[in-house]
Amino acid sequence: MNPVEKLPLVVLISGSGSNLQAIIDGALQDLPADIRAVISNRADAYGLERAGRAGIETRVLDHRKFPDRESYDRSLADLVESHEPALVVLAGFMRILTPEFVRRFQGRMINIHPSLLPKYRGLHTHQRALDAGDSVHGASVHFVTEELDGGPVILQARVPVLSGDDADILAARVLKKEHIIYPTVVRWIAEGKVCMRDGRIFKGGRELEAPEILDDGGAAGG
Repeated sequence: MNPVEKLPLVVLISGSGSNLQAIIDGALQDLPADIRAVISNRADAYGLERAGRAGIETRVLDHRKFPDRESYDRSLADLVESHEPALVVLAGFMRILTPEFVRRFQGRMINIHPSLLPKYRGLHTHQRALDAGDSVHGASVHFVTEELDGGPVILQARVPVLSGDDADILAARVLKKEHIIYPTVVRWIAEGKVCMRDGRIFKGGRELEAPEILDDGGAAGG
C-alpha cells in the first residue's frame, strides 16, 4: 500500500494552541499532515511558541491594525492562500469570520467547538451545560459554514458531567477528548475518507446522517 500523501494545512489560532499541539504531535508520528504555517491574530498567543519549537512557520496578523472585519479577513485569506493549504484548521481562533472568508475556503475549513452541537453555540459552553443540568457534555468537529458553529458535524466526543464539576473541571475533561478527535478528523480528510459536498458530509462514500461518535475506549470509526 502506498503511503498517504501528507495533507498541507494552515492552522489559525488566538491562544494557547493545545489542539494545535495535538496535531503537531500527531504529525511527528504517523498523522499525514504537513503544517505549512500557524497564523495568529495575537502576537502573545502561546501557540506561536509551540509552532516555533516544532520548526513551523508562524505569522501574526493583528486585527487591531485593520479598519474593519472585512479588510482584515481579506488580508487573512490572502495570507492563508499563500501557503496553498488543502485544509484550514481553526484551533481556538477567536474571531467570527466574514461570509466572504468562509466562502473562499468552503469545504476545506474545519473547527472544533466545546459542546455537543447544535447545543451551545458560541461562548461559555461548559457553564451553560452545567446550568442546564446536562448529564453529558462534549466537543464537536465540524466543517465551517457561514452560520456560527452551524456547519455539518463530522465527529463528536462525549464526556459525563459529574457531581461537583465546575466549568473549569468540565472544560479540562472535554479538552482531553478534543485532543483526540481533532487529529482524527484531520487524518480522515487526509486519507480521503471524509469530505463535504453540497453542505453534506460523506464518509467512506456514504452520507453521514449523524455525526460519528468517539467511543468510550478513545477511538472512533475508521
